[in-house]
Amino acid sequence: PACPGCPAVSFLASFGRQCECIMAASKPVEAPGGGGGGGGGGSGLSRWQLALVLGAPILLGAGALYLWGRRAARRGGKGANERKTPEGRASPGPCGGQQPDGPSHEETSPLDRAQAAKNKGNKYFKAGKYEQAIQCYTEAISLCPPEKNIDLSTFYQNRAAAYEQLQKWTEVAQDCTKAVELNPKYVKALFRRAKAHEKLDNKKECLEDVTAVCILETFQNQQSMLLADKVLKQLGKEKAKEKYKNREPLMPSPQFIKSYFSSFTDDIISQPLLKGEKSDEDKDKEGEASEVKENSGYLRAKQYMEEENYDKIISESTKEIEAKGKYMAEALLLRATFYLLIGNANAAKPDLDQVISMEDANVKLRANALIKRGSMYMQQQQPVLSTQDFNMAADIDPQNADVYHHRGQLKILLDQIEEAVEDFDECIRLRPDSALAQAQKCFALYRQAYTGNNPLPVQVAMKGFEDVIKKFPKCAEGYALYAQALTDQQQFGKADEMYDKCIDLEPDNATTYVHKGLLQLQWKQDLDKGLELISKAIEIDNKCDFAYETMGTIEVQRGNLDKAIEMFNKAINLAKSEMEMAHLYSLCDAAYAQTEVAKKYGLKPPTL
Repeated sequence: PACPGCPAVSFLASFGRQCECIMAASKPVEAPGGGGGGGGGGSGLSRWQLALVLGAPILLGAGALYLWGRRAARRGGKGANERKTPEGRASPGPCGGQQPDGPSHEETSPLDRAQAAKNKGNKYFKAGKYEQAIQCYTEAISLCPPEKNIDLSTFYQNRAAAYEQLQKWTEVAQDCTKAVELNPKYVKALFRRAKAHEKLDNKKECLEDVTAVCILETFQNQQSMLLADKVLKQLGKEKAKEKYKNREPLMPSPQFIKSYFSSFTDDIISQPLLKGEKSDEDKDKEGEASEVKENSGYLRAKQYMEEENYDKIISESTKEIEAKGKYMAEALLLRATFYLLIGNANAAKPDLDQVISMEDANVKLRANALIKRGSMYMQQQQPVLSTQDFNMAADIDPQNADVYHHRGQLKILLDQIEEAVEDFDECIRLRPDSALAQAQKCFALYRQAYTGNNPLPVQVAMKGFEDVIKKFPKCAEGYALYAQALTDQQQFGKADEMYDKCIDLEPDNATTYVHKGLLQLQWKQDLDKGLELISKAIEIDNKCDFAYETMGTIEVQRGNLDKAIEMFNKAINLAKSEMEMAHLYSLCDAAYAQTEVAKKYGLKPPTL
């Protein structure tokens, strides 16, 4: 795959594991409301489920997480767009103005006088006279009978709105806190306090407030969901940066490693030992490997690869490098590759840099190092550097099919579909038997047609999948990608058959079980079967972070937040990149915020 963190079988599925980004329309300053009811907002948003709203992955095709079929009815209370600011008349005192005609001061109740002060404050607010508005709201607070919770909460919230215009964030947070204490489900106050906490860099408190708002608004308000997404990403990045720096390197499962190397065809370091590199005597006993003739750390590392004894490869490669042996370039590339596989990009980069600069080294070694460094840059969200490396690889080794195959996947990530198809075509020209490139070309064409809502090209792409699996019946990737496209088209039964084909071909591929489990949720809403398949994935590969992540997301939907947090933490410990870890922290923080909201306000989102 283009990224060492994703095995070939699931690469194109995993590139969809990004949070959906929705651009908020600009909105004028909102005048303070006249009531403290529930909130409402724009409804131009797609139907996000809870985990998706709060940072969960949106997966392509069979990875699309269908977790409940209908949205809970929108909660009662006046929406934000329905509230109107009462005009009122000026009241005497600090708010200023003439003594009004009508009933004498003694004949009006304290609440009436408080409302009049508030109304005057609203006039000042609309006129942009925020200091005077604050004086009026302060008078309203002092006049209001303490038992009038809803009215009093409105006055505090209105004063917070005026402080907000003056960017006095501490005062905003304090007044909103008073409003929420008086009216715990006051959406405007919660959201305004969330924004104040954001300005004060109180991310945890901001997240809890905006989570409560999202639940109260049944995920209909674009602004609150954008803020939730923004804060979750910030928290995720901060925590991942610290955690990743101090993480213990972890070797992936053998299945993952084999899937990774299977995506290369011109990779010298993954080729079996040649006859001249090992003794002529075959192994005498079962499990006893043939001995390497030369005293070479690199050749011993290659032997350990054949035995799937991956933990010794870095140390043996290091011996070759330190001895400056004749396989030094190969050893550097092999060590760098395993550094990438254990998630240590900082250690991998110097080795890759050195191989790339060795002009006398085999050109295929240098091209392979460029592919892997380019993939590393993409994983680090540096697409310009990534593109430069792939282009350089194509320049120095134009007949290397791997360059075009992996650059094609990069182009898909960059949404450059036409260029991706050109690269896949070149890969296929160089290696007509490349089933993987042909399957991924079909998927690229399908995504382009599907997102463009073009029925005819979609049909052509679907026919292309049929041709690929007919021509390459043993290519599990072809069935997997076809299954995702079929799921998009709601042809669930056929998609299920394709996943069964994948499992027949690769029974130890945990990712396929996860996707098949998700399909059961989307197709039949069969929670038990879905969880059974995902549990099977973990049984097959207890280092499959995707399985733990998906399990955690489902547990969020079921309302089992403690279990969800446990699953997300397991996935975090298995994350292969800082970016992936940040995403997982976002999920975990979203679940934790919901537990806090449930404790404070008794709010729980709809569950399965």
